[in-house]
Amino acid sequence: MLNSLAFEEEFRKFLQQRRARFIDQTRSYHDADFALMLSDGARFALEVKEKRQPYTASAWPASTPEPHMFILDDLTVRKCLAFAPRAGVAIKDVVGKRYVFFSVIDLALMPRVRVNRRIERNRPDLKGKWIVDLRNGAQAATLDDLLSHIQNYLANLHSILYEIHPCYGDYVGETVGDGGITRRPEHWAQDVRNSRGSAG
Repeated sequence: MLNSLAFEEEFRKFLQQRRARFIDQTRSYHDADFALMLSDGARFALEVKEKRQPYTASAWPASTPEPHMFILDDLTVRKCLAFAPRAGVAIKDVVGKRYVFFSVIDLALMPRVRVNRRIERNRPDLKGKWIVDLRNGAQAATLDDLLSHIQNYLANLHSILYEIHPCYGDYVGETVGDGGITRRPEHWAQDVRNSRGSAG
């Protein structure tokens, strides 16, 4: 069951209880909220966000049913890209009573709708927002489950990056079809001849 703590505080206490090695960067503008220290000396950059109440669905493009909708800052995604591929976003969905993990690979490949939200402070401005479907992330009932999703992503990272040939991910809102001419051995042989010829 999700508690009422702000997610940053809840996740910080969770890591402390698990005696995990981490750096709290929640006060930094340029760093991810948390840097999880990995056994190989690398770091995993994690942004933590939360949905505390339903959105006014009529104010946003109708791309995702509201119970599964999350509004993510474009800047948050760009920050994750700065630390790719060991980066991602963890979301606490208070309304849906779940946690969700998106790897930076998911952020790059999954369907989304991008919009600019108008801001009026000292001067008019725009803030980039993503409308994403929470069903496209790894679902977790507890923070232990969430951490397991991060660990599984890291364990499979080499395969995800270099060994999976079909389009990666099975995302809601996207149908991956077939296209192009079927490739056969003679095509690769021709490719090799062409590339060697151009090199010469």
